[in-house]
Amino acid sequence: MAPAATGGAPVSAARARLSGPPGIKGIIASGKTTGIAFFASLGGFVYGYNQGMFAQVLTMSSFIKATNGYAEGTGTAQGLLTSILELGAWVGTLFNGYLADAVGRRWCALIACCVFIIGVIVQACTVNKDYVLAGRFVTGLGVGSLSMVVPLYNAELSPPEIRGSLVAVQQLAITFGIMISFWIGYGTNFIGGTGDSQSNAAWLIPICIQILPALILGAGMLMFMPESPRHLMNIGREEQALSTLARLRNKSTEDMGVRVEYLEIKALRDFEVETARKKYPQYQDGSRKSNFLIGFYDYASLITNPAPFIFQNFGFQGNTLSLLATGVVGVIEFLLTIPAVLYVDKFGRKSILLAGAIGMASCHFIVAGLVGSYEGHWASHVAAGWVCIVFVWIFISQFAYSWGPVSWIVVSEVFPLSMRAKGVSLGGSANWLNNFAVGISTSPFINTSQFGAFIFFGCITVVAALWVFFLLPETKGLTLEEMDELFGDAGFAEADLALKAKIERDIGLTALLYGDEEPPMTEKVGANGKGEEREFKEDTKSLSL
Repeated sequence: MAPAATGGAPVSAARARLSGPPGIKGIIASGKTTGIAFFASLGGFVYGYNQGMFAQVLTMSSFIKATNGYAEGTGTAQGLLTSILELGAWVGTLFNGYLADAVGRRWCALIACCVFIIGVIVQACTVNKDYVLAGRFVTGLGVGSLSMVVPLYNAELSPPEIRGSLVAVQQLAITFGIMISFWIGYGTNFIGGTGDSQSNAAWLIPICIQILPALILGAGMLMFMPESPRHLMNIGREEQALSTLARLRNKSTEDMGVRVEYLEIKALRDFEVETARKKYPQYQDGSRKSNFLIGFYDYASLITNPAPFIFQNFGFQGNTLSLLATGVVGVIEFLLTIPAVLYVDKFGRKSILLAGAIGMASCHFIVAGLVGSYEGHWASHVAAGWVCIVFVWIFISQFAYSWGPVSWIVVSEVFPLSMRAKGVSLGGSANWLNNFAVGISTSPFINTSQFGAFIFFGCITVVAALWVFFLLPETKGLTLEEMDELFGDAGFAEADLALKAKIERDIGLTALLYGDEEPPMTEKVGANGKGEEREFKEDTKSLSL
């Protein structure tokens, strides 16, 4: 199946007529669904706050004292304190694929909140490094679960025209959490002074604060948040799936759009049940694509996790100044994520990822050139040090509107219903495994060769840009149920297409979309809901100009 000339995948014109507007108009029009997605994204806030908070705490003299000097070490010791959370998150994310299907998305998020809180309490009781390592591992179990279930939950709640925006809300919440944590850490750093007299409250307050949003999210999931209608359909609770869908769209169960969306979900579930023992290349292809994408995502922790140490390596000595420079990172990342929420469903996933990769690679190579020229001589080249910091900030801005939110969007939408939770789990686990590798190796990598570190990650970003340009299809505007055909190398086989068409006729979806008429010969349009008509061949459902 060829993509539309506009760069998007083709979608049914009949289905497109039922879609609402994308962007901010669609976000406002879907007020109830938007509100639910924003609340669920508290999980992203918890994740982001935890990530940013520890980068601040790690450099505090009182925390170093509480770990008997272990946090002051360089190389593997420091990397382990940072990355043990990622190891826990990797385990939590892998397990979560089964848990989300077994107990549902709501209960999965509630369990993750409880596990997260237990880990925070263990860290707050720190008397040596073992408490920190154990607490961060347990916290990681909860963070990993939340990082996987929130985009999955939001994707399954959202109408297709604003799905990208509502999944991107999680990344906005992550960056907001990072930004808040940076400035809280900067403020508490002064409690009792910044030297040996610093109070334990300087690091205890930032650590304990994160319990509050986790409690609020857990209570909300227990008391009033709906279950995903697609999960309800997957476990056979069809009537509840219909009523939940109507509630999310703020319409009656008899509304035409609600009925069509419900029947699309049911048609795909019935198709998967009928063909459960077959293996489809397009599913495997979607898994490969999304796993690479989400796996690439968190190499940016080269900047966000050890940022204070990177800034110190540019010649800005002193914990206070490096924390201040890191705080600016949080502000930039939050502000530049907002455009992704508003426009990702207008411009599409592919163009945004490509622009971000080119921008990030350029920043890496520029900083590498400056480091190669002035490393070891920063004191006499202060301006060059500031240029490096500025390009780190520009790198963060490029990441914030592109790979930060969009990688989570793609991984949450490319899998079929029967394996979506497990697929997102695998994609998320690639994120955390790469994040663990980066966390454990970044500090010794930078200590050995800061120039080499930036060159290496610049090259990785170039590879990512090439991969997006040549291999990634556009997914904007498609329903989750239309992803199967998009990710097929040559589309469905004719027998599968015939079965799918029969199911759609039997359950009444074809009649709702087309009435008594057969689908017209030009019933395919671009993913933006308009554009060039293309010939539609009913026997193979192939498209040609």
